[in-house]
Amino acid sequence: MPHCIIHYARPLASRVPPEQLVQTVYASALASGLFQGKDIKTRALAFENYQTGEQQQDFIHVEVRLLSGRTLEQRTALSRHVMDALLALGQQDISLTVQISEMERDSYSKHVS
Repeated sequence: MPHCIIHYARPLASRVPPEQLVQTVYASALASGLFQGKDIKTRALAFENYQTGEQQQDFIHVEVRLLSGRTLEQRTALSRHVMDALLALGQQDISLTVQISEMERDSYSKHVS
């Protein structure tokens, strides 16, 4: 844990390769000090069809899904780490958002083989 899911506008890939987005978000989650590297799962999904307000603006939205139990301060610090990393990409005319979501421990299932 966590699961870091990056949603981004496909045209952005010509300026920021998806691999760079994945590595940037992974590194920011690791730098938060809340997780071990082996526990961070990061993936990126490109969107071709989207509307952002009144115009079609490039975007990066990162959802970080955590098992319940982290404090508000920890979740807020994680959000800031990820946002700072996104800002460091130096993109202009873009919408950047980070959402931290808690998952119930009791209902979460996992199997790795």
